[in-house]
Amino acid sequence: MPDSMSEQLRRDMECEGLLECFHGLKELDKECFRALVEADEPLTVDEIADAVDRERSTAYRAVQRLLQTGFIEKEQINYDQGGYYHVYAPTDPSQIADDMQRMLNDWYAKMGQLIQEFENKYEQSEGAAPTAES
Repeated sequence: MPDSMSEQLRRDMECEGLLECFHGLKELDKECFRALVEADEPLTVDEIADAVDRERSTAYRAVQRLLQTGFIEKEQINYDQGGYYHVYAPTDPSQIADDMQRMLNDWYAKMGQLIQEFENKYEQSEGAAPTAES
C-alpha cells in the first residue's frame, strides 16, 4: 500500500507542477486550489483563508489569481433580504486540461515560428559572409 500512496503523491506533485508551469502559480495558490478541490461545496474567501491558515486579504489575492487563470469559478449568492456574497469552486478539470492543451499548442506553434525565423536569419547571414578561402 505505501508504494501506491507514494506513487499517488508523486503524480499529485506533477499535476500541481503543471499549474505552476503553465500559469506561474504560487504555493499559496496551489494550497487554495487544493482546498477548493477537497471541499464538498463551494467556499467563501473566509472559508478558503481558514482552510489554508492565512489572512483573508492574502487568500483573496490567491483566489483572484486562480480566477484569472480560469482554474476556479465564482458564483454570486443572493440573500433574501438583499445583498449577496461570492463562493468559489474549481472549474471542471476537462476544461482546465483543454485550456492547458490550447496553451501548449500555441507555445509549440510560436516556438516553431521562432526557430524558422532563426534559421532564415542565420542562413542569410551565412550566405552573405565571405569565406576564408575568398
